[in-house]
Formats: sequence, structure tokens, C-alpha cells
Amino acid sequence: MLNHPFHLRGKRVLVTGASSGIGRAVAIECARAGAAVIASGRDQTRLDATMARLEEGAHDSFAADLTDDAQLAALAAHCGHIDGVVHCAGVDGVTPVRMLRAAFLDRVFDANFMAPILLTQKLLYQKALRNGASILYVSSIAAHTGTVGVGPYSASKAALEGLMRCLALEVAPRSMRVNALAPGLVDTPLVNEDRAWLEEKAASYPMGIGRPEDVAYAAIYLLCDASRKVTGTTLHLDGGNAWT
Repeated sequence: MLNHPFHLRGKRVLVTGASSGIGRAVAIECARAGAAVIASGRDQTRLDATMARLEEGAHDSFAADLTDDAQLAALAAHCGHIDGVVHCAGVDGVTPVRMLRAAFLDRVFDANFMAPILLTQKLLYQKALRNGASILYVSSIAAHTGTVGVGPYSASKAALEGLMRCLALEVAPRSMRVNALAPGLVDTPLVNEDRAWLEEKAASYPMGIGRPEDVAYAAIYLLCDASRKVTGTTLHLDGGNAWT
């Protein structure tokens, strides 16, 4: 069993948005799977809390706001050589189109699309990603479904998946893979402040709403060598919601 490919031993993985929620779970579970983790987020105090939960290893943290060009470049330079990156950082974006403002749209796209794509660009340009590396974007089922008022968020995630498929072809000659995860509703600090709303939404998920760990386990699969021929795809983690 020690030789099976479902592990991350010997790999160095960058996780953005690692200060809470899905990003924190990804960082914790990647460390448990054997990876050396670079945890990134905007808040150093919360990053320290994540680091304290990582299993022993050559882990590192770097506080950065990825919507700031200088901080994004500093993170990319800090990484050195890595075997994978999981782009978890992002924001929500709820507003009806009739009330949409350009500044709001810019904020959502800067965080959910521009930041992960430009970070990827810098990592590729600097040859920070080793041959065979895995690039993983956390998207959402919102990119595939229609929900009133969620247009800006849905559009940012749909754009992310569109570019992901093109990038997968660009990096394939280096045996790199590029994929996306599309979770349904996940019980994170971003949504669990309104428990009544969360419980109402949970009724539309036949298998229940997700936990951050569910996304983390899927991320490990797409980071590890077991998925070395999986690229340009989106893995849905919707608990049956798409079929209700």
C-alpha cells in the first residue's frame, strides 16, 4: 500500500485562501497526505492558525492580497519550485443585474478570475511549476446553474473554467494538468452565519451540503499522480443538487 499513487509525499503545494474555509481544509489535508504546503492568505493571524493545524513537515506561509499586483508577484517569487497549486482564494458576489455597478463587478472578477489566472501566469513564466505539476482552480456549480442574483459570481467562475480548458492544452507538453473543482454549497464561515438560510438550502441537496474536507479530498486526487491523465476537466461536488 505504501507504493500506491494516492499521496502527495515529496510534493510541494501552494494553497491560496488557506486562512479559512475550503482553503484551510485543503492545506490541512494536503499536509496529511504528505505534501510540503505553502499556505497563503490575506490575514497572517488566521494563516498562523492554519499552520498550527498542519502535520509536521517543511511547511511555509506567506500573507498576500492577490488582488494587489505587487503582493501577487511577491508570492510567486517566494514559492520557488512547486509541484502543485490550488487556487482557493475568492469572494462571493451577490447582486441582481439591474443593480450591478462596474466597481462591484471589478471586485468580484479581480478576486475570482484575475488573481488566480495572473498568479498562474507568473508561476509559469518563472518556471516555478515543475514538469508534471498540477494546477487546480476552485470553481463552483454556480458556473453551471442559474440562481437569481448570483450573476457576477457565476460569471467569474465560468470565465475561470473557460480559461482552464485552454491552459490545459498549453501546458500538456510539460505533462502538467489543469483542472477545476465545482463544489455545491459548502458549510464554511462564508455561509454559515445564517443557519436558517443554510438549512433551507440544504433541503435541495439529496446527499446533504458539503464540508470543506470533501473539497480537500477531491483536490488531493487531482494533485496526486493517480490523476496524471486527467486534465481540462471540472469535477462536480454537488451532492446530487444538479439533478433535483
